[in-house]
Amino acid sequence: MEPLTEQQIRASFVNCSKGEAKRLNVPRALADQPWEHLDFLGWRDPQSRVRGYVVAEVDGSPYGIVLRSTDGSAGVPRKNLCSLCLTPHGSGGVVLMVAPRAGKAGQNGDSVGTYICADLQCSLYVRGKRVSDQGRMAESLTLEQQVARLTDNLAAFLRRVRG
Repeated sequence: MEPLTEQQIRASFVNCSKGEAKRLNVPRALADQPWEHLDFLGWRDPQSRVRGYVVAEVDGSPYGIVLRSTDGSAGVPRKNLCSLCLTPHGSGGVVLMVAPRAGKAGQNGDSVGTYICADLQCSLYVRGKRVSDQGRMAESLTLEQQVARLTDNLAAFLRRVRG
């Protein structure tokens, strides 16, 4: 992924108002992000247990979405699998993330959701730069194929948000 500026990130959001995009917490150390290992920029809001953000390149431009997650406090502890990168995690490592749909549908309350790594670091798990508490499943796919699967899964989710 190409490095992004704070202005590019804020301007990329499609499922919130411009005012909300102006107020959201962008990662402080953008220059320190491992851009060469990222397929998308994902982060959790340090001021909220349930908010997260994803910015990915779509058709050559940054495309950002606001997400809300479960807080992970309820339910029976169990292992889960991220639907984007297929990394297994123990309890709390994967959460249901829900995004309001873009445009009128989102304003009317429509949303879509999927199960994603709670820390939104799928790109680093796929590349082995981060390791989940459950490790990685043995796969016959090459790293390039796993990255392509991740980007395809993310693109499918973003298309659902876009409507």
